[in-house]
Amino acid sequence: MPRLLVFQHVAFEILGTLNPLLKKSGFRIRYVNFERDPDAVPNVDGYHGLVVLGGPMNVDQVEAHPHLAAEVSAIRQAIEGDIPVLGICLGAQLIARALGAPVTVNPEKEIGWYDVAVSDAGREDPLFAHFADTEKIFQWHGDTFAIPAGATHLASTPSCRHQAFRHGDKVYGFQFHMEVDEPLIERWLTVPVHQEEIRASDGRIEPDRIRAETDTHIRSLKRLARRTFEGFIRLFEDA
Repeated sequence: MPRLLVFQHVAFEILGTLNPLLKKSGFRIRYVNFERDPDAVPNVDGYHGLVVLGGPMNVDQVEAHPHLAAEVSAIRQAIEGDIPVLGICLGAQLIARALGAPVTVNPEKEIGWYDVAVSDAGREDPLFAHFADTEKIFQWHGDTFAIPAGATHLASTPSCRHQAFRHGDKVYGFQFHMEVDEPLIERWLTVPVHQEEIRASDGRIEPDRIRAETDTHIRSLKRLARRTFEGFIRLFEDA
């Protein structure tokens, strides 16, 4: 039974639709919940893979969130151990930081549904080869990563060039959120930290528009996410 370590930063950032796929494949999942235990120093020894979830903090807020430095160290350990690693949003930014790439404020926040375009290299990637030229995918982020040295750039949007990368054969960073479903998006629209962002946007973020677009796009995203996450799970066959 493969053992998977999951770094969780806040209660509302979860594995989402990835969770039942992992359970169906027989994974034994252990969470490190930094909201409950901010001083945790995780160790990836004995695990067959690592998933790093999102969160509202940024990678430079180490003084307020000292676990971020511990996570970067653990991510490096996982990469050196040649086990599959997936980072989502903040998780992708932490992987980029672990690989020596800068993480900066994106020119604009992406919140809602955006057209994600696959790069030429992405069309040949085992996790992205089934993508159409562009796909509607959900976003909630204000920062962005540079593509780490030696990594492969997989996807972009007009407002955020670096949306996904692969390092080696088993390490992936996704800026976007493929793991969402309708209840999770609704939850994100109502948590206090996100409501503050919505109020501060001066009307640019429209919850009702996001809800309407969710009704339009969520079914195709679930199909896309299933194939993508199944590709990630297949990486464990060689781990």
